[in-house]
Amino acid sequence: MNALQIATLLIVFAGAFGAVNHIIFRLPSAIGILIVAFVASLGVLGLDALNPNLGVAEEMRRFVADTEFSRTLLEGMLGLLLFAGALHVRVEDLREQAWTIAVMATLGVALSVTIVGFGFHWVTGMPLLVALVFGALISPTDPVAVLGVMTQAKLPKSLEAKIIGESLFNDGVGYVVFLVLVGLAFQPAGGHATADPIGIILFFMKEVGGGALLGGVLGFLVYRVMRRIDDYPLEILLSLGLALGGYQLAVALDVSGPIMAVVAGLFIGDIGIKHGMSEENRVHRIFGGAVFRVSEKRVGVPISKRSACRRASYFSERP
Repeated sequence: MNALQIATLLIVFAGAFGAVNHIIFRLPSAIGILIVAFVASLGVLGLDALNPNLGVAEEMRRFVADTEFSRTLLEGMLGLLLFAGALHVRVEDLREQAWTIAVMATLGVALSVTIVGFGFHWVTGMPLLVALVFGALISPTDPVAVLGVMTQAKLPKSLEAKIIGESLFNDGVGYVVFLVLVGLAFQPAGGHATADPIGIILFFMKEVGGGALLGGVLGFLVYRVMRRIDDYPLEILLSLGLALGGYQLAVALDVSGPIMAVVAGLFIGDIGIKHGMSEENRVHRIFGGAVFRVSEKRVGVPISKRSACRRASYFSERP
């Protein structure tokens, strides 16, 4: 299955599941589509259990393997989603709640990782470092779901700024913490960090500080280019190139791609839209609205398929 066929299937599934959610469940789109896709995946697995000759489970596993899900999500969709989501956030609102957001996105993530890790270690008996890796994996809140819910919820502006700001930045912080813990837990396989506390701190500063610096520099350069043009399709292409190309550059430079995407998105969404984008693009906000909504719907479908495929592997391997 080639890339075009995979993209086509994801768009078709996202549209169909979105329609079911809108007509029947009426949940926030990011949550509703994920639930509908998960239920549909379980239904397909049930059909395969009733008639194994259909080979549905094997085809689903092949589909997920062809998409290279982890790499596609972390190095492709994640940067695009964070950038597009950050376009809708006012820097002024974040500045007013900066200390609260910083504490929630750093100490809050560390506390969550510790509680979840020790709890998982106590319940399952898994090695503590491996359990902490699991804690780092699930502790950051999903910025896609949070931003989708916040567009429909009627909350005080201060509370909304805290929740959105924390959801944007804790993803990057959680990703760095995850890399550090993976390096500690699986050192023989070649980790990202050593057990030296100074090395861990330097690694964290390089990832977060380097990602923020790169996002600011690239955002400023794109903003300067936008000021010299008045063509909104070109401005959208520049924004798209900043989100995807900047993330790949961050990966190549070994700094945090999620932090780069958030900072660049905040820069373009605040300064770039006010002073660099054309009037037509400021009115319609095409990139931020369309890409964000399409991307958040497409993400729910492969996540559900991957979850269902894991269950398919489990049941198919049982004696």
